Amino acid sequence: QVQLVESGGGLVQAGGSLRLSCVASGRTFSNYAMGWFRQAPGKEREFVAAINWSGTSTNYADSVKGRFTISRDNAKNTVYLQMNSLKPEDTAVYSCAADRIRINSATGESAGEYDYWGQGTQVTISS
Repeated sequence: QVQLVESGGGLVQAGGSLRLSCVASGRTFSNYAMGWFRQAPGKEREFVAAINWSGTSTNYADSVKGRFTISRDNAKNTVYLQMNSLKPEDTAVYSCAADRIRINSATGESAGEYDYWGQGTQVTISS
């Protein structure tokens, strides 16, 4: 069992930045690839970014490519999502997730491919 706790969400103006953190506990963090997903009101959850166990491979949704950066610190059991040039359409609840299968790649883009989830953190971007 892996417990995931996100933090760092908030309200910022368009064009601003936020850094989300997700701290894992319960199992060896480096045994998992990690992903970030988001869900806006009335919309389905969508993939944002993923990173493999070592941090050497990353993958991004087209909508955030060039603006968001996923990274991890295995010594701190933490995965980050640096979000720059934020837009109102980035408003959503952001959740991190752990994938115990595709640990060497960052190819997991479907929520069903992840085994453990955090509760999420709200990100609101004002125009």
